[in-house]
Amino acid sequence: MQSQNRLFDDFVKMMNGAAGTVAGMTREAEGAFRERVREWVGGLDLVSREEFEAVKAIAVAAREENQALKARLDALEGASAGGAAATGASTGGPDQ
Repeated sequence: MQSQNRLFDDFVKMMNGAAGTVAGMTREAEGAFRERVREWVGGLDLVSREEFEAVKAIAVAAREENQALKARLDALEGASAGGAAATGASTGGPDQ
């Protein structure tokens, strides 16, 4: 009986050692995989969410400023065209 228990104990020790080895190999494989993915993603030249949001805010501000300047320019051109037409009619322009 004692030899069977010893054989069983040796078998259990061997299986525990194998399980520890497999767990270590799994951790090492996961670490290597994560490192490869980081290298691959790092080479894609991606931006972070914070950088994207900052550039998006700048673009929105620039668009709003552009629209305000366009409205101002249209108002100035309208005033200039209206003033030129009134000036031409009251001074007796080249047509008269």
